[in-house]
Parts: sequence; C-alpha cells; structure tokens
Amino acid sequence: MAQMLIWAKSDNEHVRRLASEGCRPRLPWAVALPAFKANPKAVLEVLELLKDDTSPYVRKSVANNLNDISKDNPELVKELAREWIGYSKERDTLLKHACRTLLKASDSKVLALFGFVKPTDISLENFTYSSSIAMGEEITFSFDIVSQLELGKLRIEFVIDFLRKNEKHNKKVFKIAEGRYKDRRKKVSKSYSFRPISTRVYYKGEQKLSILINGVTYKEVAFKLY
Repeated sequence: MAQMLIWAKSDNEHVRRLASEGCRPRLPWAVALPAFKANPKAVLEVLELLKDDTSPYVRKSVANNLNDISKDNPELVKELAREWIGYSKERDTLLKHACRTLLKASDSKVLALFGFVKPTDISLENFTYSSSIAMGEEITFSFDIVSQLELGKLRIEFVIDFLRKNEKHNKKVFKIAEGRYKDRRKKVSKSYSFRPISTRVYYKGEQKLSILINGVTYKEVAFKLY
C-alpha cells in the first residue's frame, strides 16, 4: 500500500490506475481482500489522491473501487459522497458510478443526494404486460407516468424477481431511463429477453415484475415463464 501511494502520484495514467485497481476489496478477476472489506481506510488514502484525476480511465477505477467498498461499508461511502459531491462535474459523475449499487438498492439518502426525491404527485396509468411467456421469448410491458405538475427529475427502473432452482426468488434491478422531464406525462415501453445466456440460468414458473420511480415501487405483478 505504501508503494501504491507512490504510484497514485505517477505521471503515467496506467500506473495511477494500478494504484486504485490493485487495492479494490472485491476485484472481479481475483480473490477478495478481507482486511480491506473490513476496514478500507488504507484504500481511501489512495482514492483521495485520485478522485480528481485528469484521466477518465483512472476516475472510473476509483468509482469501481468505491462501489466495492459500498457493498461492505455503505455508510462510509454515503458519508464520503456527501463530502465530495458538488466540486466538479467529473467528480459528481465518478460518485454517481461509485454509488450505483446503493442506487439500485433504492437507498433513499443516496437517491436524494443525486436529486431523486420521493415523488409526491406521480401516478402510473395504462399499465400493460405479458402475463405468460415461453422460455426464450421476451416479456414486454408499457405504462404512462402522469403528474399534475411537470414530472421533474426521475430515475425509472424495473425489477425482476427471478425464480431460482431452490424455488426462492432473486431480485435484479434494471434502469429504464433517468433525467429531468418538464412534461406532465411520459410513455414508457420496455422488454426483457428470457433467451438463455451463460451468465444467468432461467427456471420455469412464477416470476415477478415491479416498476420503481425514484426508489418507490409503483407497480408489482406476477408473470409465468413456461
């Protein structure tokens, strides 16, 4: 870690990225680092030096490192995000990517930090979906988001609770759209394919579909995969 602090000040962006990537607590291509999962203080010393790096390549690594940390120390990352946000567009983009797991978990504090407040004047209308689909087909769904005022800043997501082999369900969150909407109505159409892929195994039976807006569940239905 002492060497990584030196690398973090290198003139070479690849070496600076190594300083961040090399101490990630949960590297996807290597063993986890239990000591840093428990206490990432030494990691944060490196990231502090790199948070405003001139290279997007390095800043993305910093974001991925912070996202790793958020899985074991969410409050620490939330506190850091509150301290770091607002300095520059580049740093805010880094923090948004760093907090992606917390955003997908519908953490209200993190959503609010990025301007996604709990909606008070929004409803879902004209919701339609495929209630029964065959393996290999797509579930399609659509709905209108309606408000008496302008819709404002929205993060629109859908959630599928996939049936697993043990007959329990495993939730996966997918983003549909995100932005500031001045209109009072937005039409949303989306689909998800159940074509077999190597990274996910599908099991026939009842699955669940939910619609989230700024972390709030507006619709939840069941559908059958056969």
